[in-house]
Amino acid sequence: MKGVILDSGSLHPADLSWTKLEATVSELQHFQQTTTDQLDQHLAGADIALSNKVVLDAATLSRHKNLKLIVVLATGTNNIDLEAAARLGIRVCNNVGYSTHSLVEHGLALMLALARKLPAYQHAVRQGAWQRSEQFCLLEPPIQQLAGSQLGIIGAGASGSGLAGVARAMGMNTVALESSRNAGDKEADLPRVSMAELLSSSDVISVHCPLTAKTRGLIGQAELRAMKTSALLINTARGGIVDEQALCDALRKGEIAGAALDVLSEEPPVNGNPLLDLYHPNLIITPHNAWGSQRARQALIDQSADIIEAFQRGKLKNCVNLSEE
Repeated sequence: MKGVILDSGSLHPADLSWTKLEATVSELQHFQQTTTDQLDQHLAGADIALSNKVVLDAATLSRHKNLKLIVVLATGTNNIDLEAAARLGIRVCNNVGYSTHSLVEHGLALMLALARKLPAYQHAVRQGAWQRSEQFCLLEPPIQQLAGSQLGIIGAGASGSGLAGVARAMGMNTVALESSRNAGDKEADLPRVSMAELLSSSDVISVHCPLTAKTRGLIGQAELRAMKTSALLINTARGGIVDEQALCDALRKGEIAGAALDVLSEEPPVNGNPLLDLYHPNLIITPHNAWGSQRARQALIDQSADIIEAFQRGKLKNCVNLSEE
């Protein structure tokens, strides 16, 4: 079987071991990146395609009759036309759980940085404000203490629940957004509440849900206005879930106190983004690397090998569009 990795450059391949994955196929071609113009050439003759963010739409899939399996080098599958793949008999399998610890650690770092006003204080020291101070310390802007405050989780999967567990260890109260999938979940440590209650009662809101038709624009102008003016918003999930122009306006008007995003609606943001043009003392943007510790990336490659090995044995692992026959 021939396999192709369409965008291995997105995984920083130099510090990874590819031995396990390469052993699963007779030939594995690595492409650092794949543009739209290169897609058909790179997929030519492939039985298995591995893609992180390269879009595989219905038209593309229909042209490549050899394709039997797509391994998504991520958890989110919004870059694959799942229905078209199912019609064509192509299995689509994603990777799950590989980056939970990395995401939780990054989310925690963002939450602490916002609450402690680290960007503002870093800037103040660089500008000489501490050096000129009459007191031994700077306490403006005021620092938020997270212990005793509430964290609201939107998307209580592995990373959302993991962050909630760390937050509880720090003395925070935690709630999660109710959904059809967890309506019957009675976990005492993470009670489910409505969106209205989560927005109005939470001091920190952290987004962990996938990007779907339902979640696109989930946090918009109305939702931001429903939050506390002292609230902090974190998004380590997907760009597009938060309306970026609405968030920009809310930060500028002081409708919320701060935000930290690891994702934007266009990545890389080659066409600009209103948040990148906004100077705000409590706005942090990181370049979609919350998931990317070395251990997480290696786990992703090794799990992908497990998916292919299972497929070759006639089994499906993490299949998102077709059931096992």
